[in-house]
Amino acid sequence: MARRYSCRAFSDKPIADDVLDAIITAGLHAPSAVNRQPWRLIAVRDKAIIADIEAAGLARLEQDDPAGYERAVSRGNTMIYHAAVVLIIAGQKGGDAAYADLDCGIVASHIVLAATALGVDSCIAAMPRVVFAGDAGAEMRERVGIPDGFGFTLSVLLGYAAGEAKPGHDIDPAKARIL
Repeated sequence: MARRYSCRAFSDKPIADDVLDAIITAGLHAPSAVNRQPWRLIAVRDKAIIADIEAAGLARLEQDDPAGYERAVSRGNTMIYHAAVVLIIAGQKGGDAAYADLDCGIVASHIVLAATALGVDSCIAAMPRVVFAGDAGAEMRERVGIPDGFGFTLSVLLGYAAGEAKPGHDIDPAKARIL
């Protein structure tokens, strides 16, 4: 856990099928409220789809969120960071899915910790949500296979760092209490 960090520069090295399967399986083992498991995991490896997510996301950010767009530009004009896999965590919407967003966050945590244990770098990324939002995002939701009744909640970018992996972030023990 202490080695995990948010990688924002991935190499072009692919992730082996068995490694990706182990990471996805770790996410599926995450606990959820009342064991509803209100998620679907979609691993996007197709470079054309990833490029389209990136292009659509940057265009939407430029239009709707200038500060977010400037942040993406300052990080190399990217929100995907050349990741080998964009693992979409789609959460159930409506009905008895009151805790779906929280449950999907737990899934993301399981995924990034499993990835780190397997030597794969990661970054939890919410910014691609703009690509899947509203009527404009219907085509991309369909293209990646987000089922009806579900929506983009988070994504986890996966791959191998371009260059040296960074150390985990510094922690502040003063931010925790034991009573």
